[in-house]
Amino acid sequence: MTTLITHPLPILALGLALGPRVIPPRLLLAGFLLALLPDADMLAFKFGIAYADAFGHRGFSHSLLFAGCCGVLGALACRLLRCGPLRAFCWIALATASHSLLDAATDGGLGVVWLWPWSEQRHFLPWRPIEVSPFIHGFFSQRGLEVLASEARWVWLPCLALALGGMALRGLLRPRQQAL
Repeated sequence: MTTLITHPLPILALGLALGPRVIPPRLLLAGFLLALLPDADMLAFKFGIAYADAFGHRGFSHSLLFAGCCGVLGALACRLLRCGPLRAFCWIALATASHSLLDAATDGGLGVVWLWPWSEQRHFLPWRPIEVSPFIHGFFSQRGLEVLASEARWVWLPCLALALGGMALRGLLRPRQQAL
């Protein structure tokens, strides 16, 4: 898995790039939080559920169905999120699915159960450049620092470029839109 520091960054960067007219602040915050939600499955360890189980880590909460269900909840809460139901659905589903996409880009673990409940097969992306994060006990170590460096290279810097590029592009387009 990637760290909890990294999971919300892609959705935050995309939201900042698109701007508050497209992604209202409440919707951006909801996406930020929902990008973290799939790792609530870590509680399964406390209940004796094995990692490899469909309800274990990277199991059903990392599935596309789970992301879609979160999107439906977002659509139902669209007024609270200050946007339309389709935008809320798409954004929340994307935010939740982005979590498992990052996990599938790591170089360790058991993969992600994207197609649950139809299949319990675990998947990785063909390209896996992100070093898998150690669990809490090993995080504050040399290995943890190596993981953060890997995430900085493969996620943080591209997210920063996306956010700044999108904001700059919006700034360049704004004077043209006002002139029309």
